[in-house]
Amino acid sequence: MSAIITLSLLAILVLYLGLFNAKKALLPISLLGLGATLVLYLIEWGKDAEPLYSGMVLFDHFAVAFSVLCVFVTVLIFLLSKDYFDKASTHVAEYYALIMFSLTGALLVVSFHNLAMLFIGIEIMSVALYILAGIRKRDFASNEAALKYFLMGAFSTGFLLFGIALLYGASGSFDLAEIKNYVVNNPQTVSPLFYAGILLLIVGLAFKVGAAPFHFWTPDVYDGAPILITTFMSTVVKAAAFAGFLRLFYFCFVPLQDFWMPVLLVMTIITLFVGNITAIVQQSFKRMLAYSSISHAGYMLFAIIAIGPASAGSVLVYAGAYSLASVVAFGSLIVVKRATGSDHFEAFNGLAKKNPYLSLALTVAMLSLAGIPLTAGFIGKFMMFSGVLADYQVLLVVLAAINAAMGIFYYFRVIVAMYFKPIDRDQIVLTGQYKTVLLLAVLITLALGVYPACVAGLV
Repeated sequence: MSAIITLSLLAILVLYLGLFNAKKALLPISLLGLGATLVLYLIEWGKDAEPLYSGMVLFDHFAVAFSVLCVFVTVLIFLLSKDYFDKASTHVAEYYALIMFSLTGALLVVSFHNLAMLFIGIEIMSVALYILAGIRKRDFASNEAALKYFLMGAFSTGFLLFGIALLYGASGSFDLAEIKNYVVNNPQTVSPLFYAGILLLIVGLAFKVGAAPFHFWTPDVYDGAPILITTFMSTVVKAAAFAGFLRLFYFCFVPLQDFWMPVLLVMTIITLFVGNITAIVQQSFKRMLAYSSISHAGYMLFAIIAIGPASAGSVLVYAGAYSLASVVAFGSLIVVKRATGSDHFEAFNGLAKKNPYLSLALTVAMLSLAGIPLTAGFIGKFMMFSGVLADYQVLLVVLAAINAAMGIFYYFRVIVAMYFKPIDRDQIVLTGQYKTVLLLAVLITLALGVYPACVAGLV
């Protein structure tokens, strides 16, 4: 809990620094605070995990591993933020503070042990993002993104709260251990209210992770929000939401798998096809990444469909691979759009000739997102497919393989543009921070692709 308290105080400190116009201190202090948060979480790793604060939170290996992933990805995003926020607004401190408040909510989501804390974490994470999505007040696309995100977020919160209320009405508790005991002790006499609560929770959480048919806010919000905010939403927020999704279902609802698994199976198939088919026809690189994030939500749902002891490791590897590749992809988009003024695929034409380092990093990211061997993305997909095959969901694996082939098509469009469509263009100058982020992300992506067990076995 000390890590979450430290992060909350850090966000308030950053606001005060902004009040006194200490702009140059914002990024160093933010990175220093996030580093301290990482250290505090690593200290938690060796301790015996027990529910704290009357059973509200539990910092077990699952929570610590996903928290470290979220904080580390946020560090990479902050490294990309140098000069980015300065060009967007004169009030830079608000960006850093709101991202850290949202990160605080994400850390609560991955470590909740009480449904009330799940709701609080989701709301802290979401409310800050409603503001960040529309922080460019003179940009109509940003305004539209914020409005859609707020309306859909409020709508999904209603489903989530109603589901939590029904679970409480049936089991008499918000505590996960008590809910689990209710399910285990009443295998044949579970209240119909409880079943209805599970369905409503699925709807509410599907909104948060961007799974179809509750995905319709995702493309416009990701496209309209500033690129770095989109990066944060598509990595940290998605990873935290899936961790919370998995934690709830693995801890409480496994005995009722025959009831909710068919619902998730249908949602997964719809999510895969909607995400991939719509991504194929996009001409904007940013919008393609937005639609592809929907398809990746479908792949991560595999771990919940085939829920078991290996699910947590599978989601951790997949979320890590997807997050690192997305950071590289969106970071590359920032510098390319800054140089060309466009986020279409044509903006990447001939990039390899003038910027081989940037092109190589983006190529590795695209290969990882497409699931090509020797990358973390391949290992993530392999673990997801293996888990589903163990449950004899052969049809789902066949459909997923078809969708993976679609993904290869639209991810390779960027590689083809960079290497096989030469054009006379100027060289893009990369700062030291960008080079560091690209190098770290690529090295970890390749290391995970070769040695996945070092991460998968942690949880």
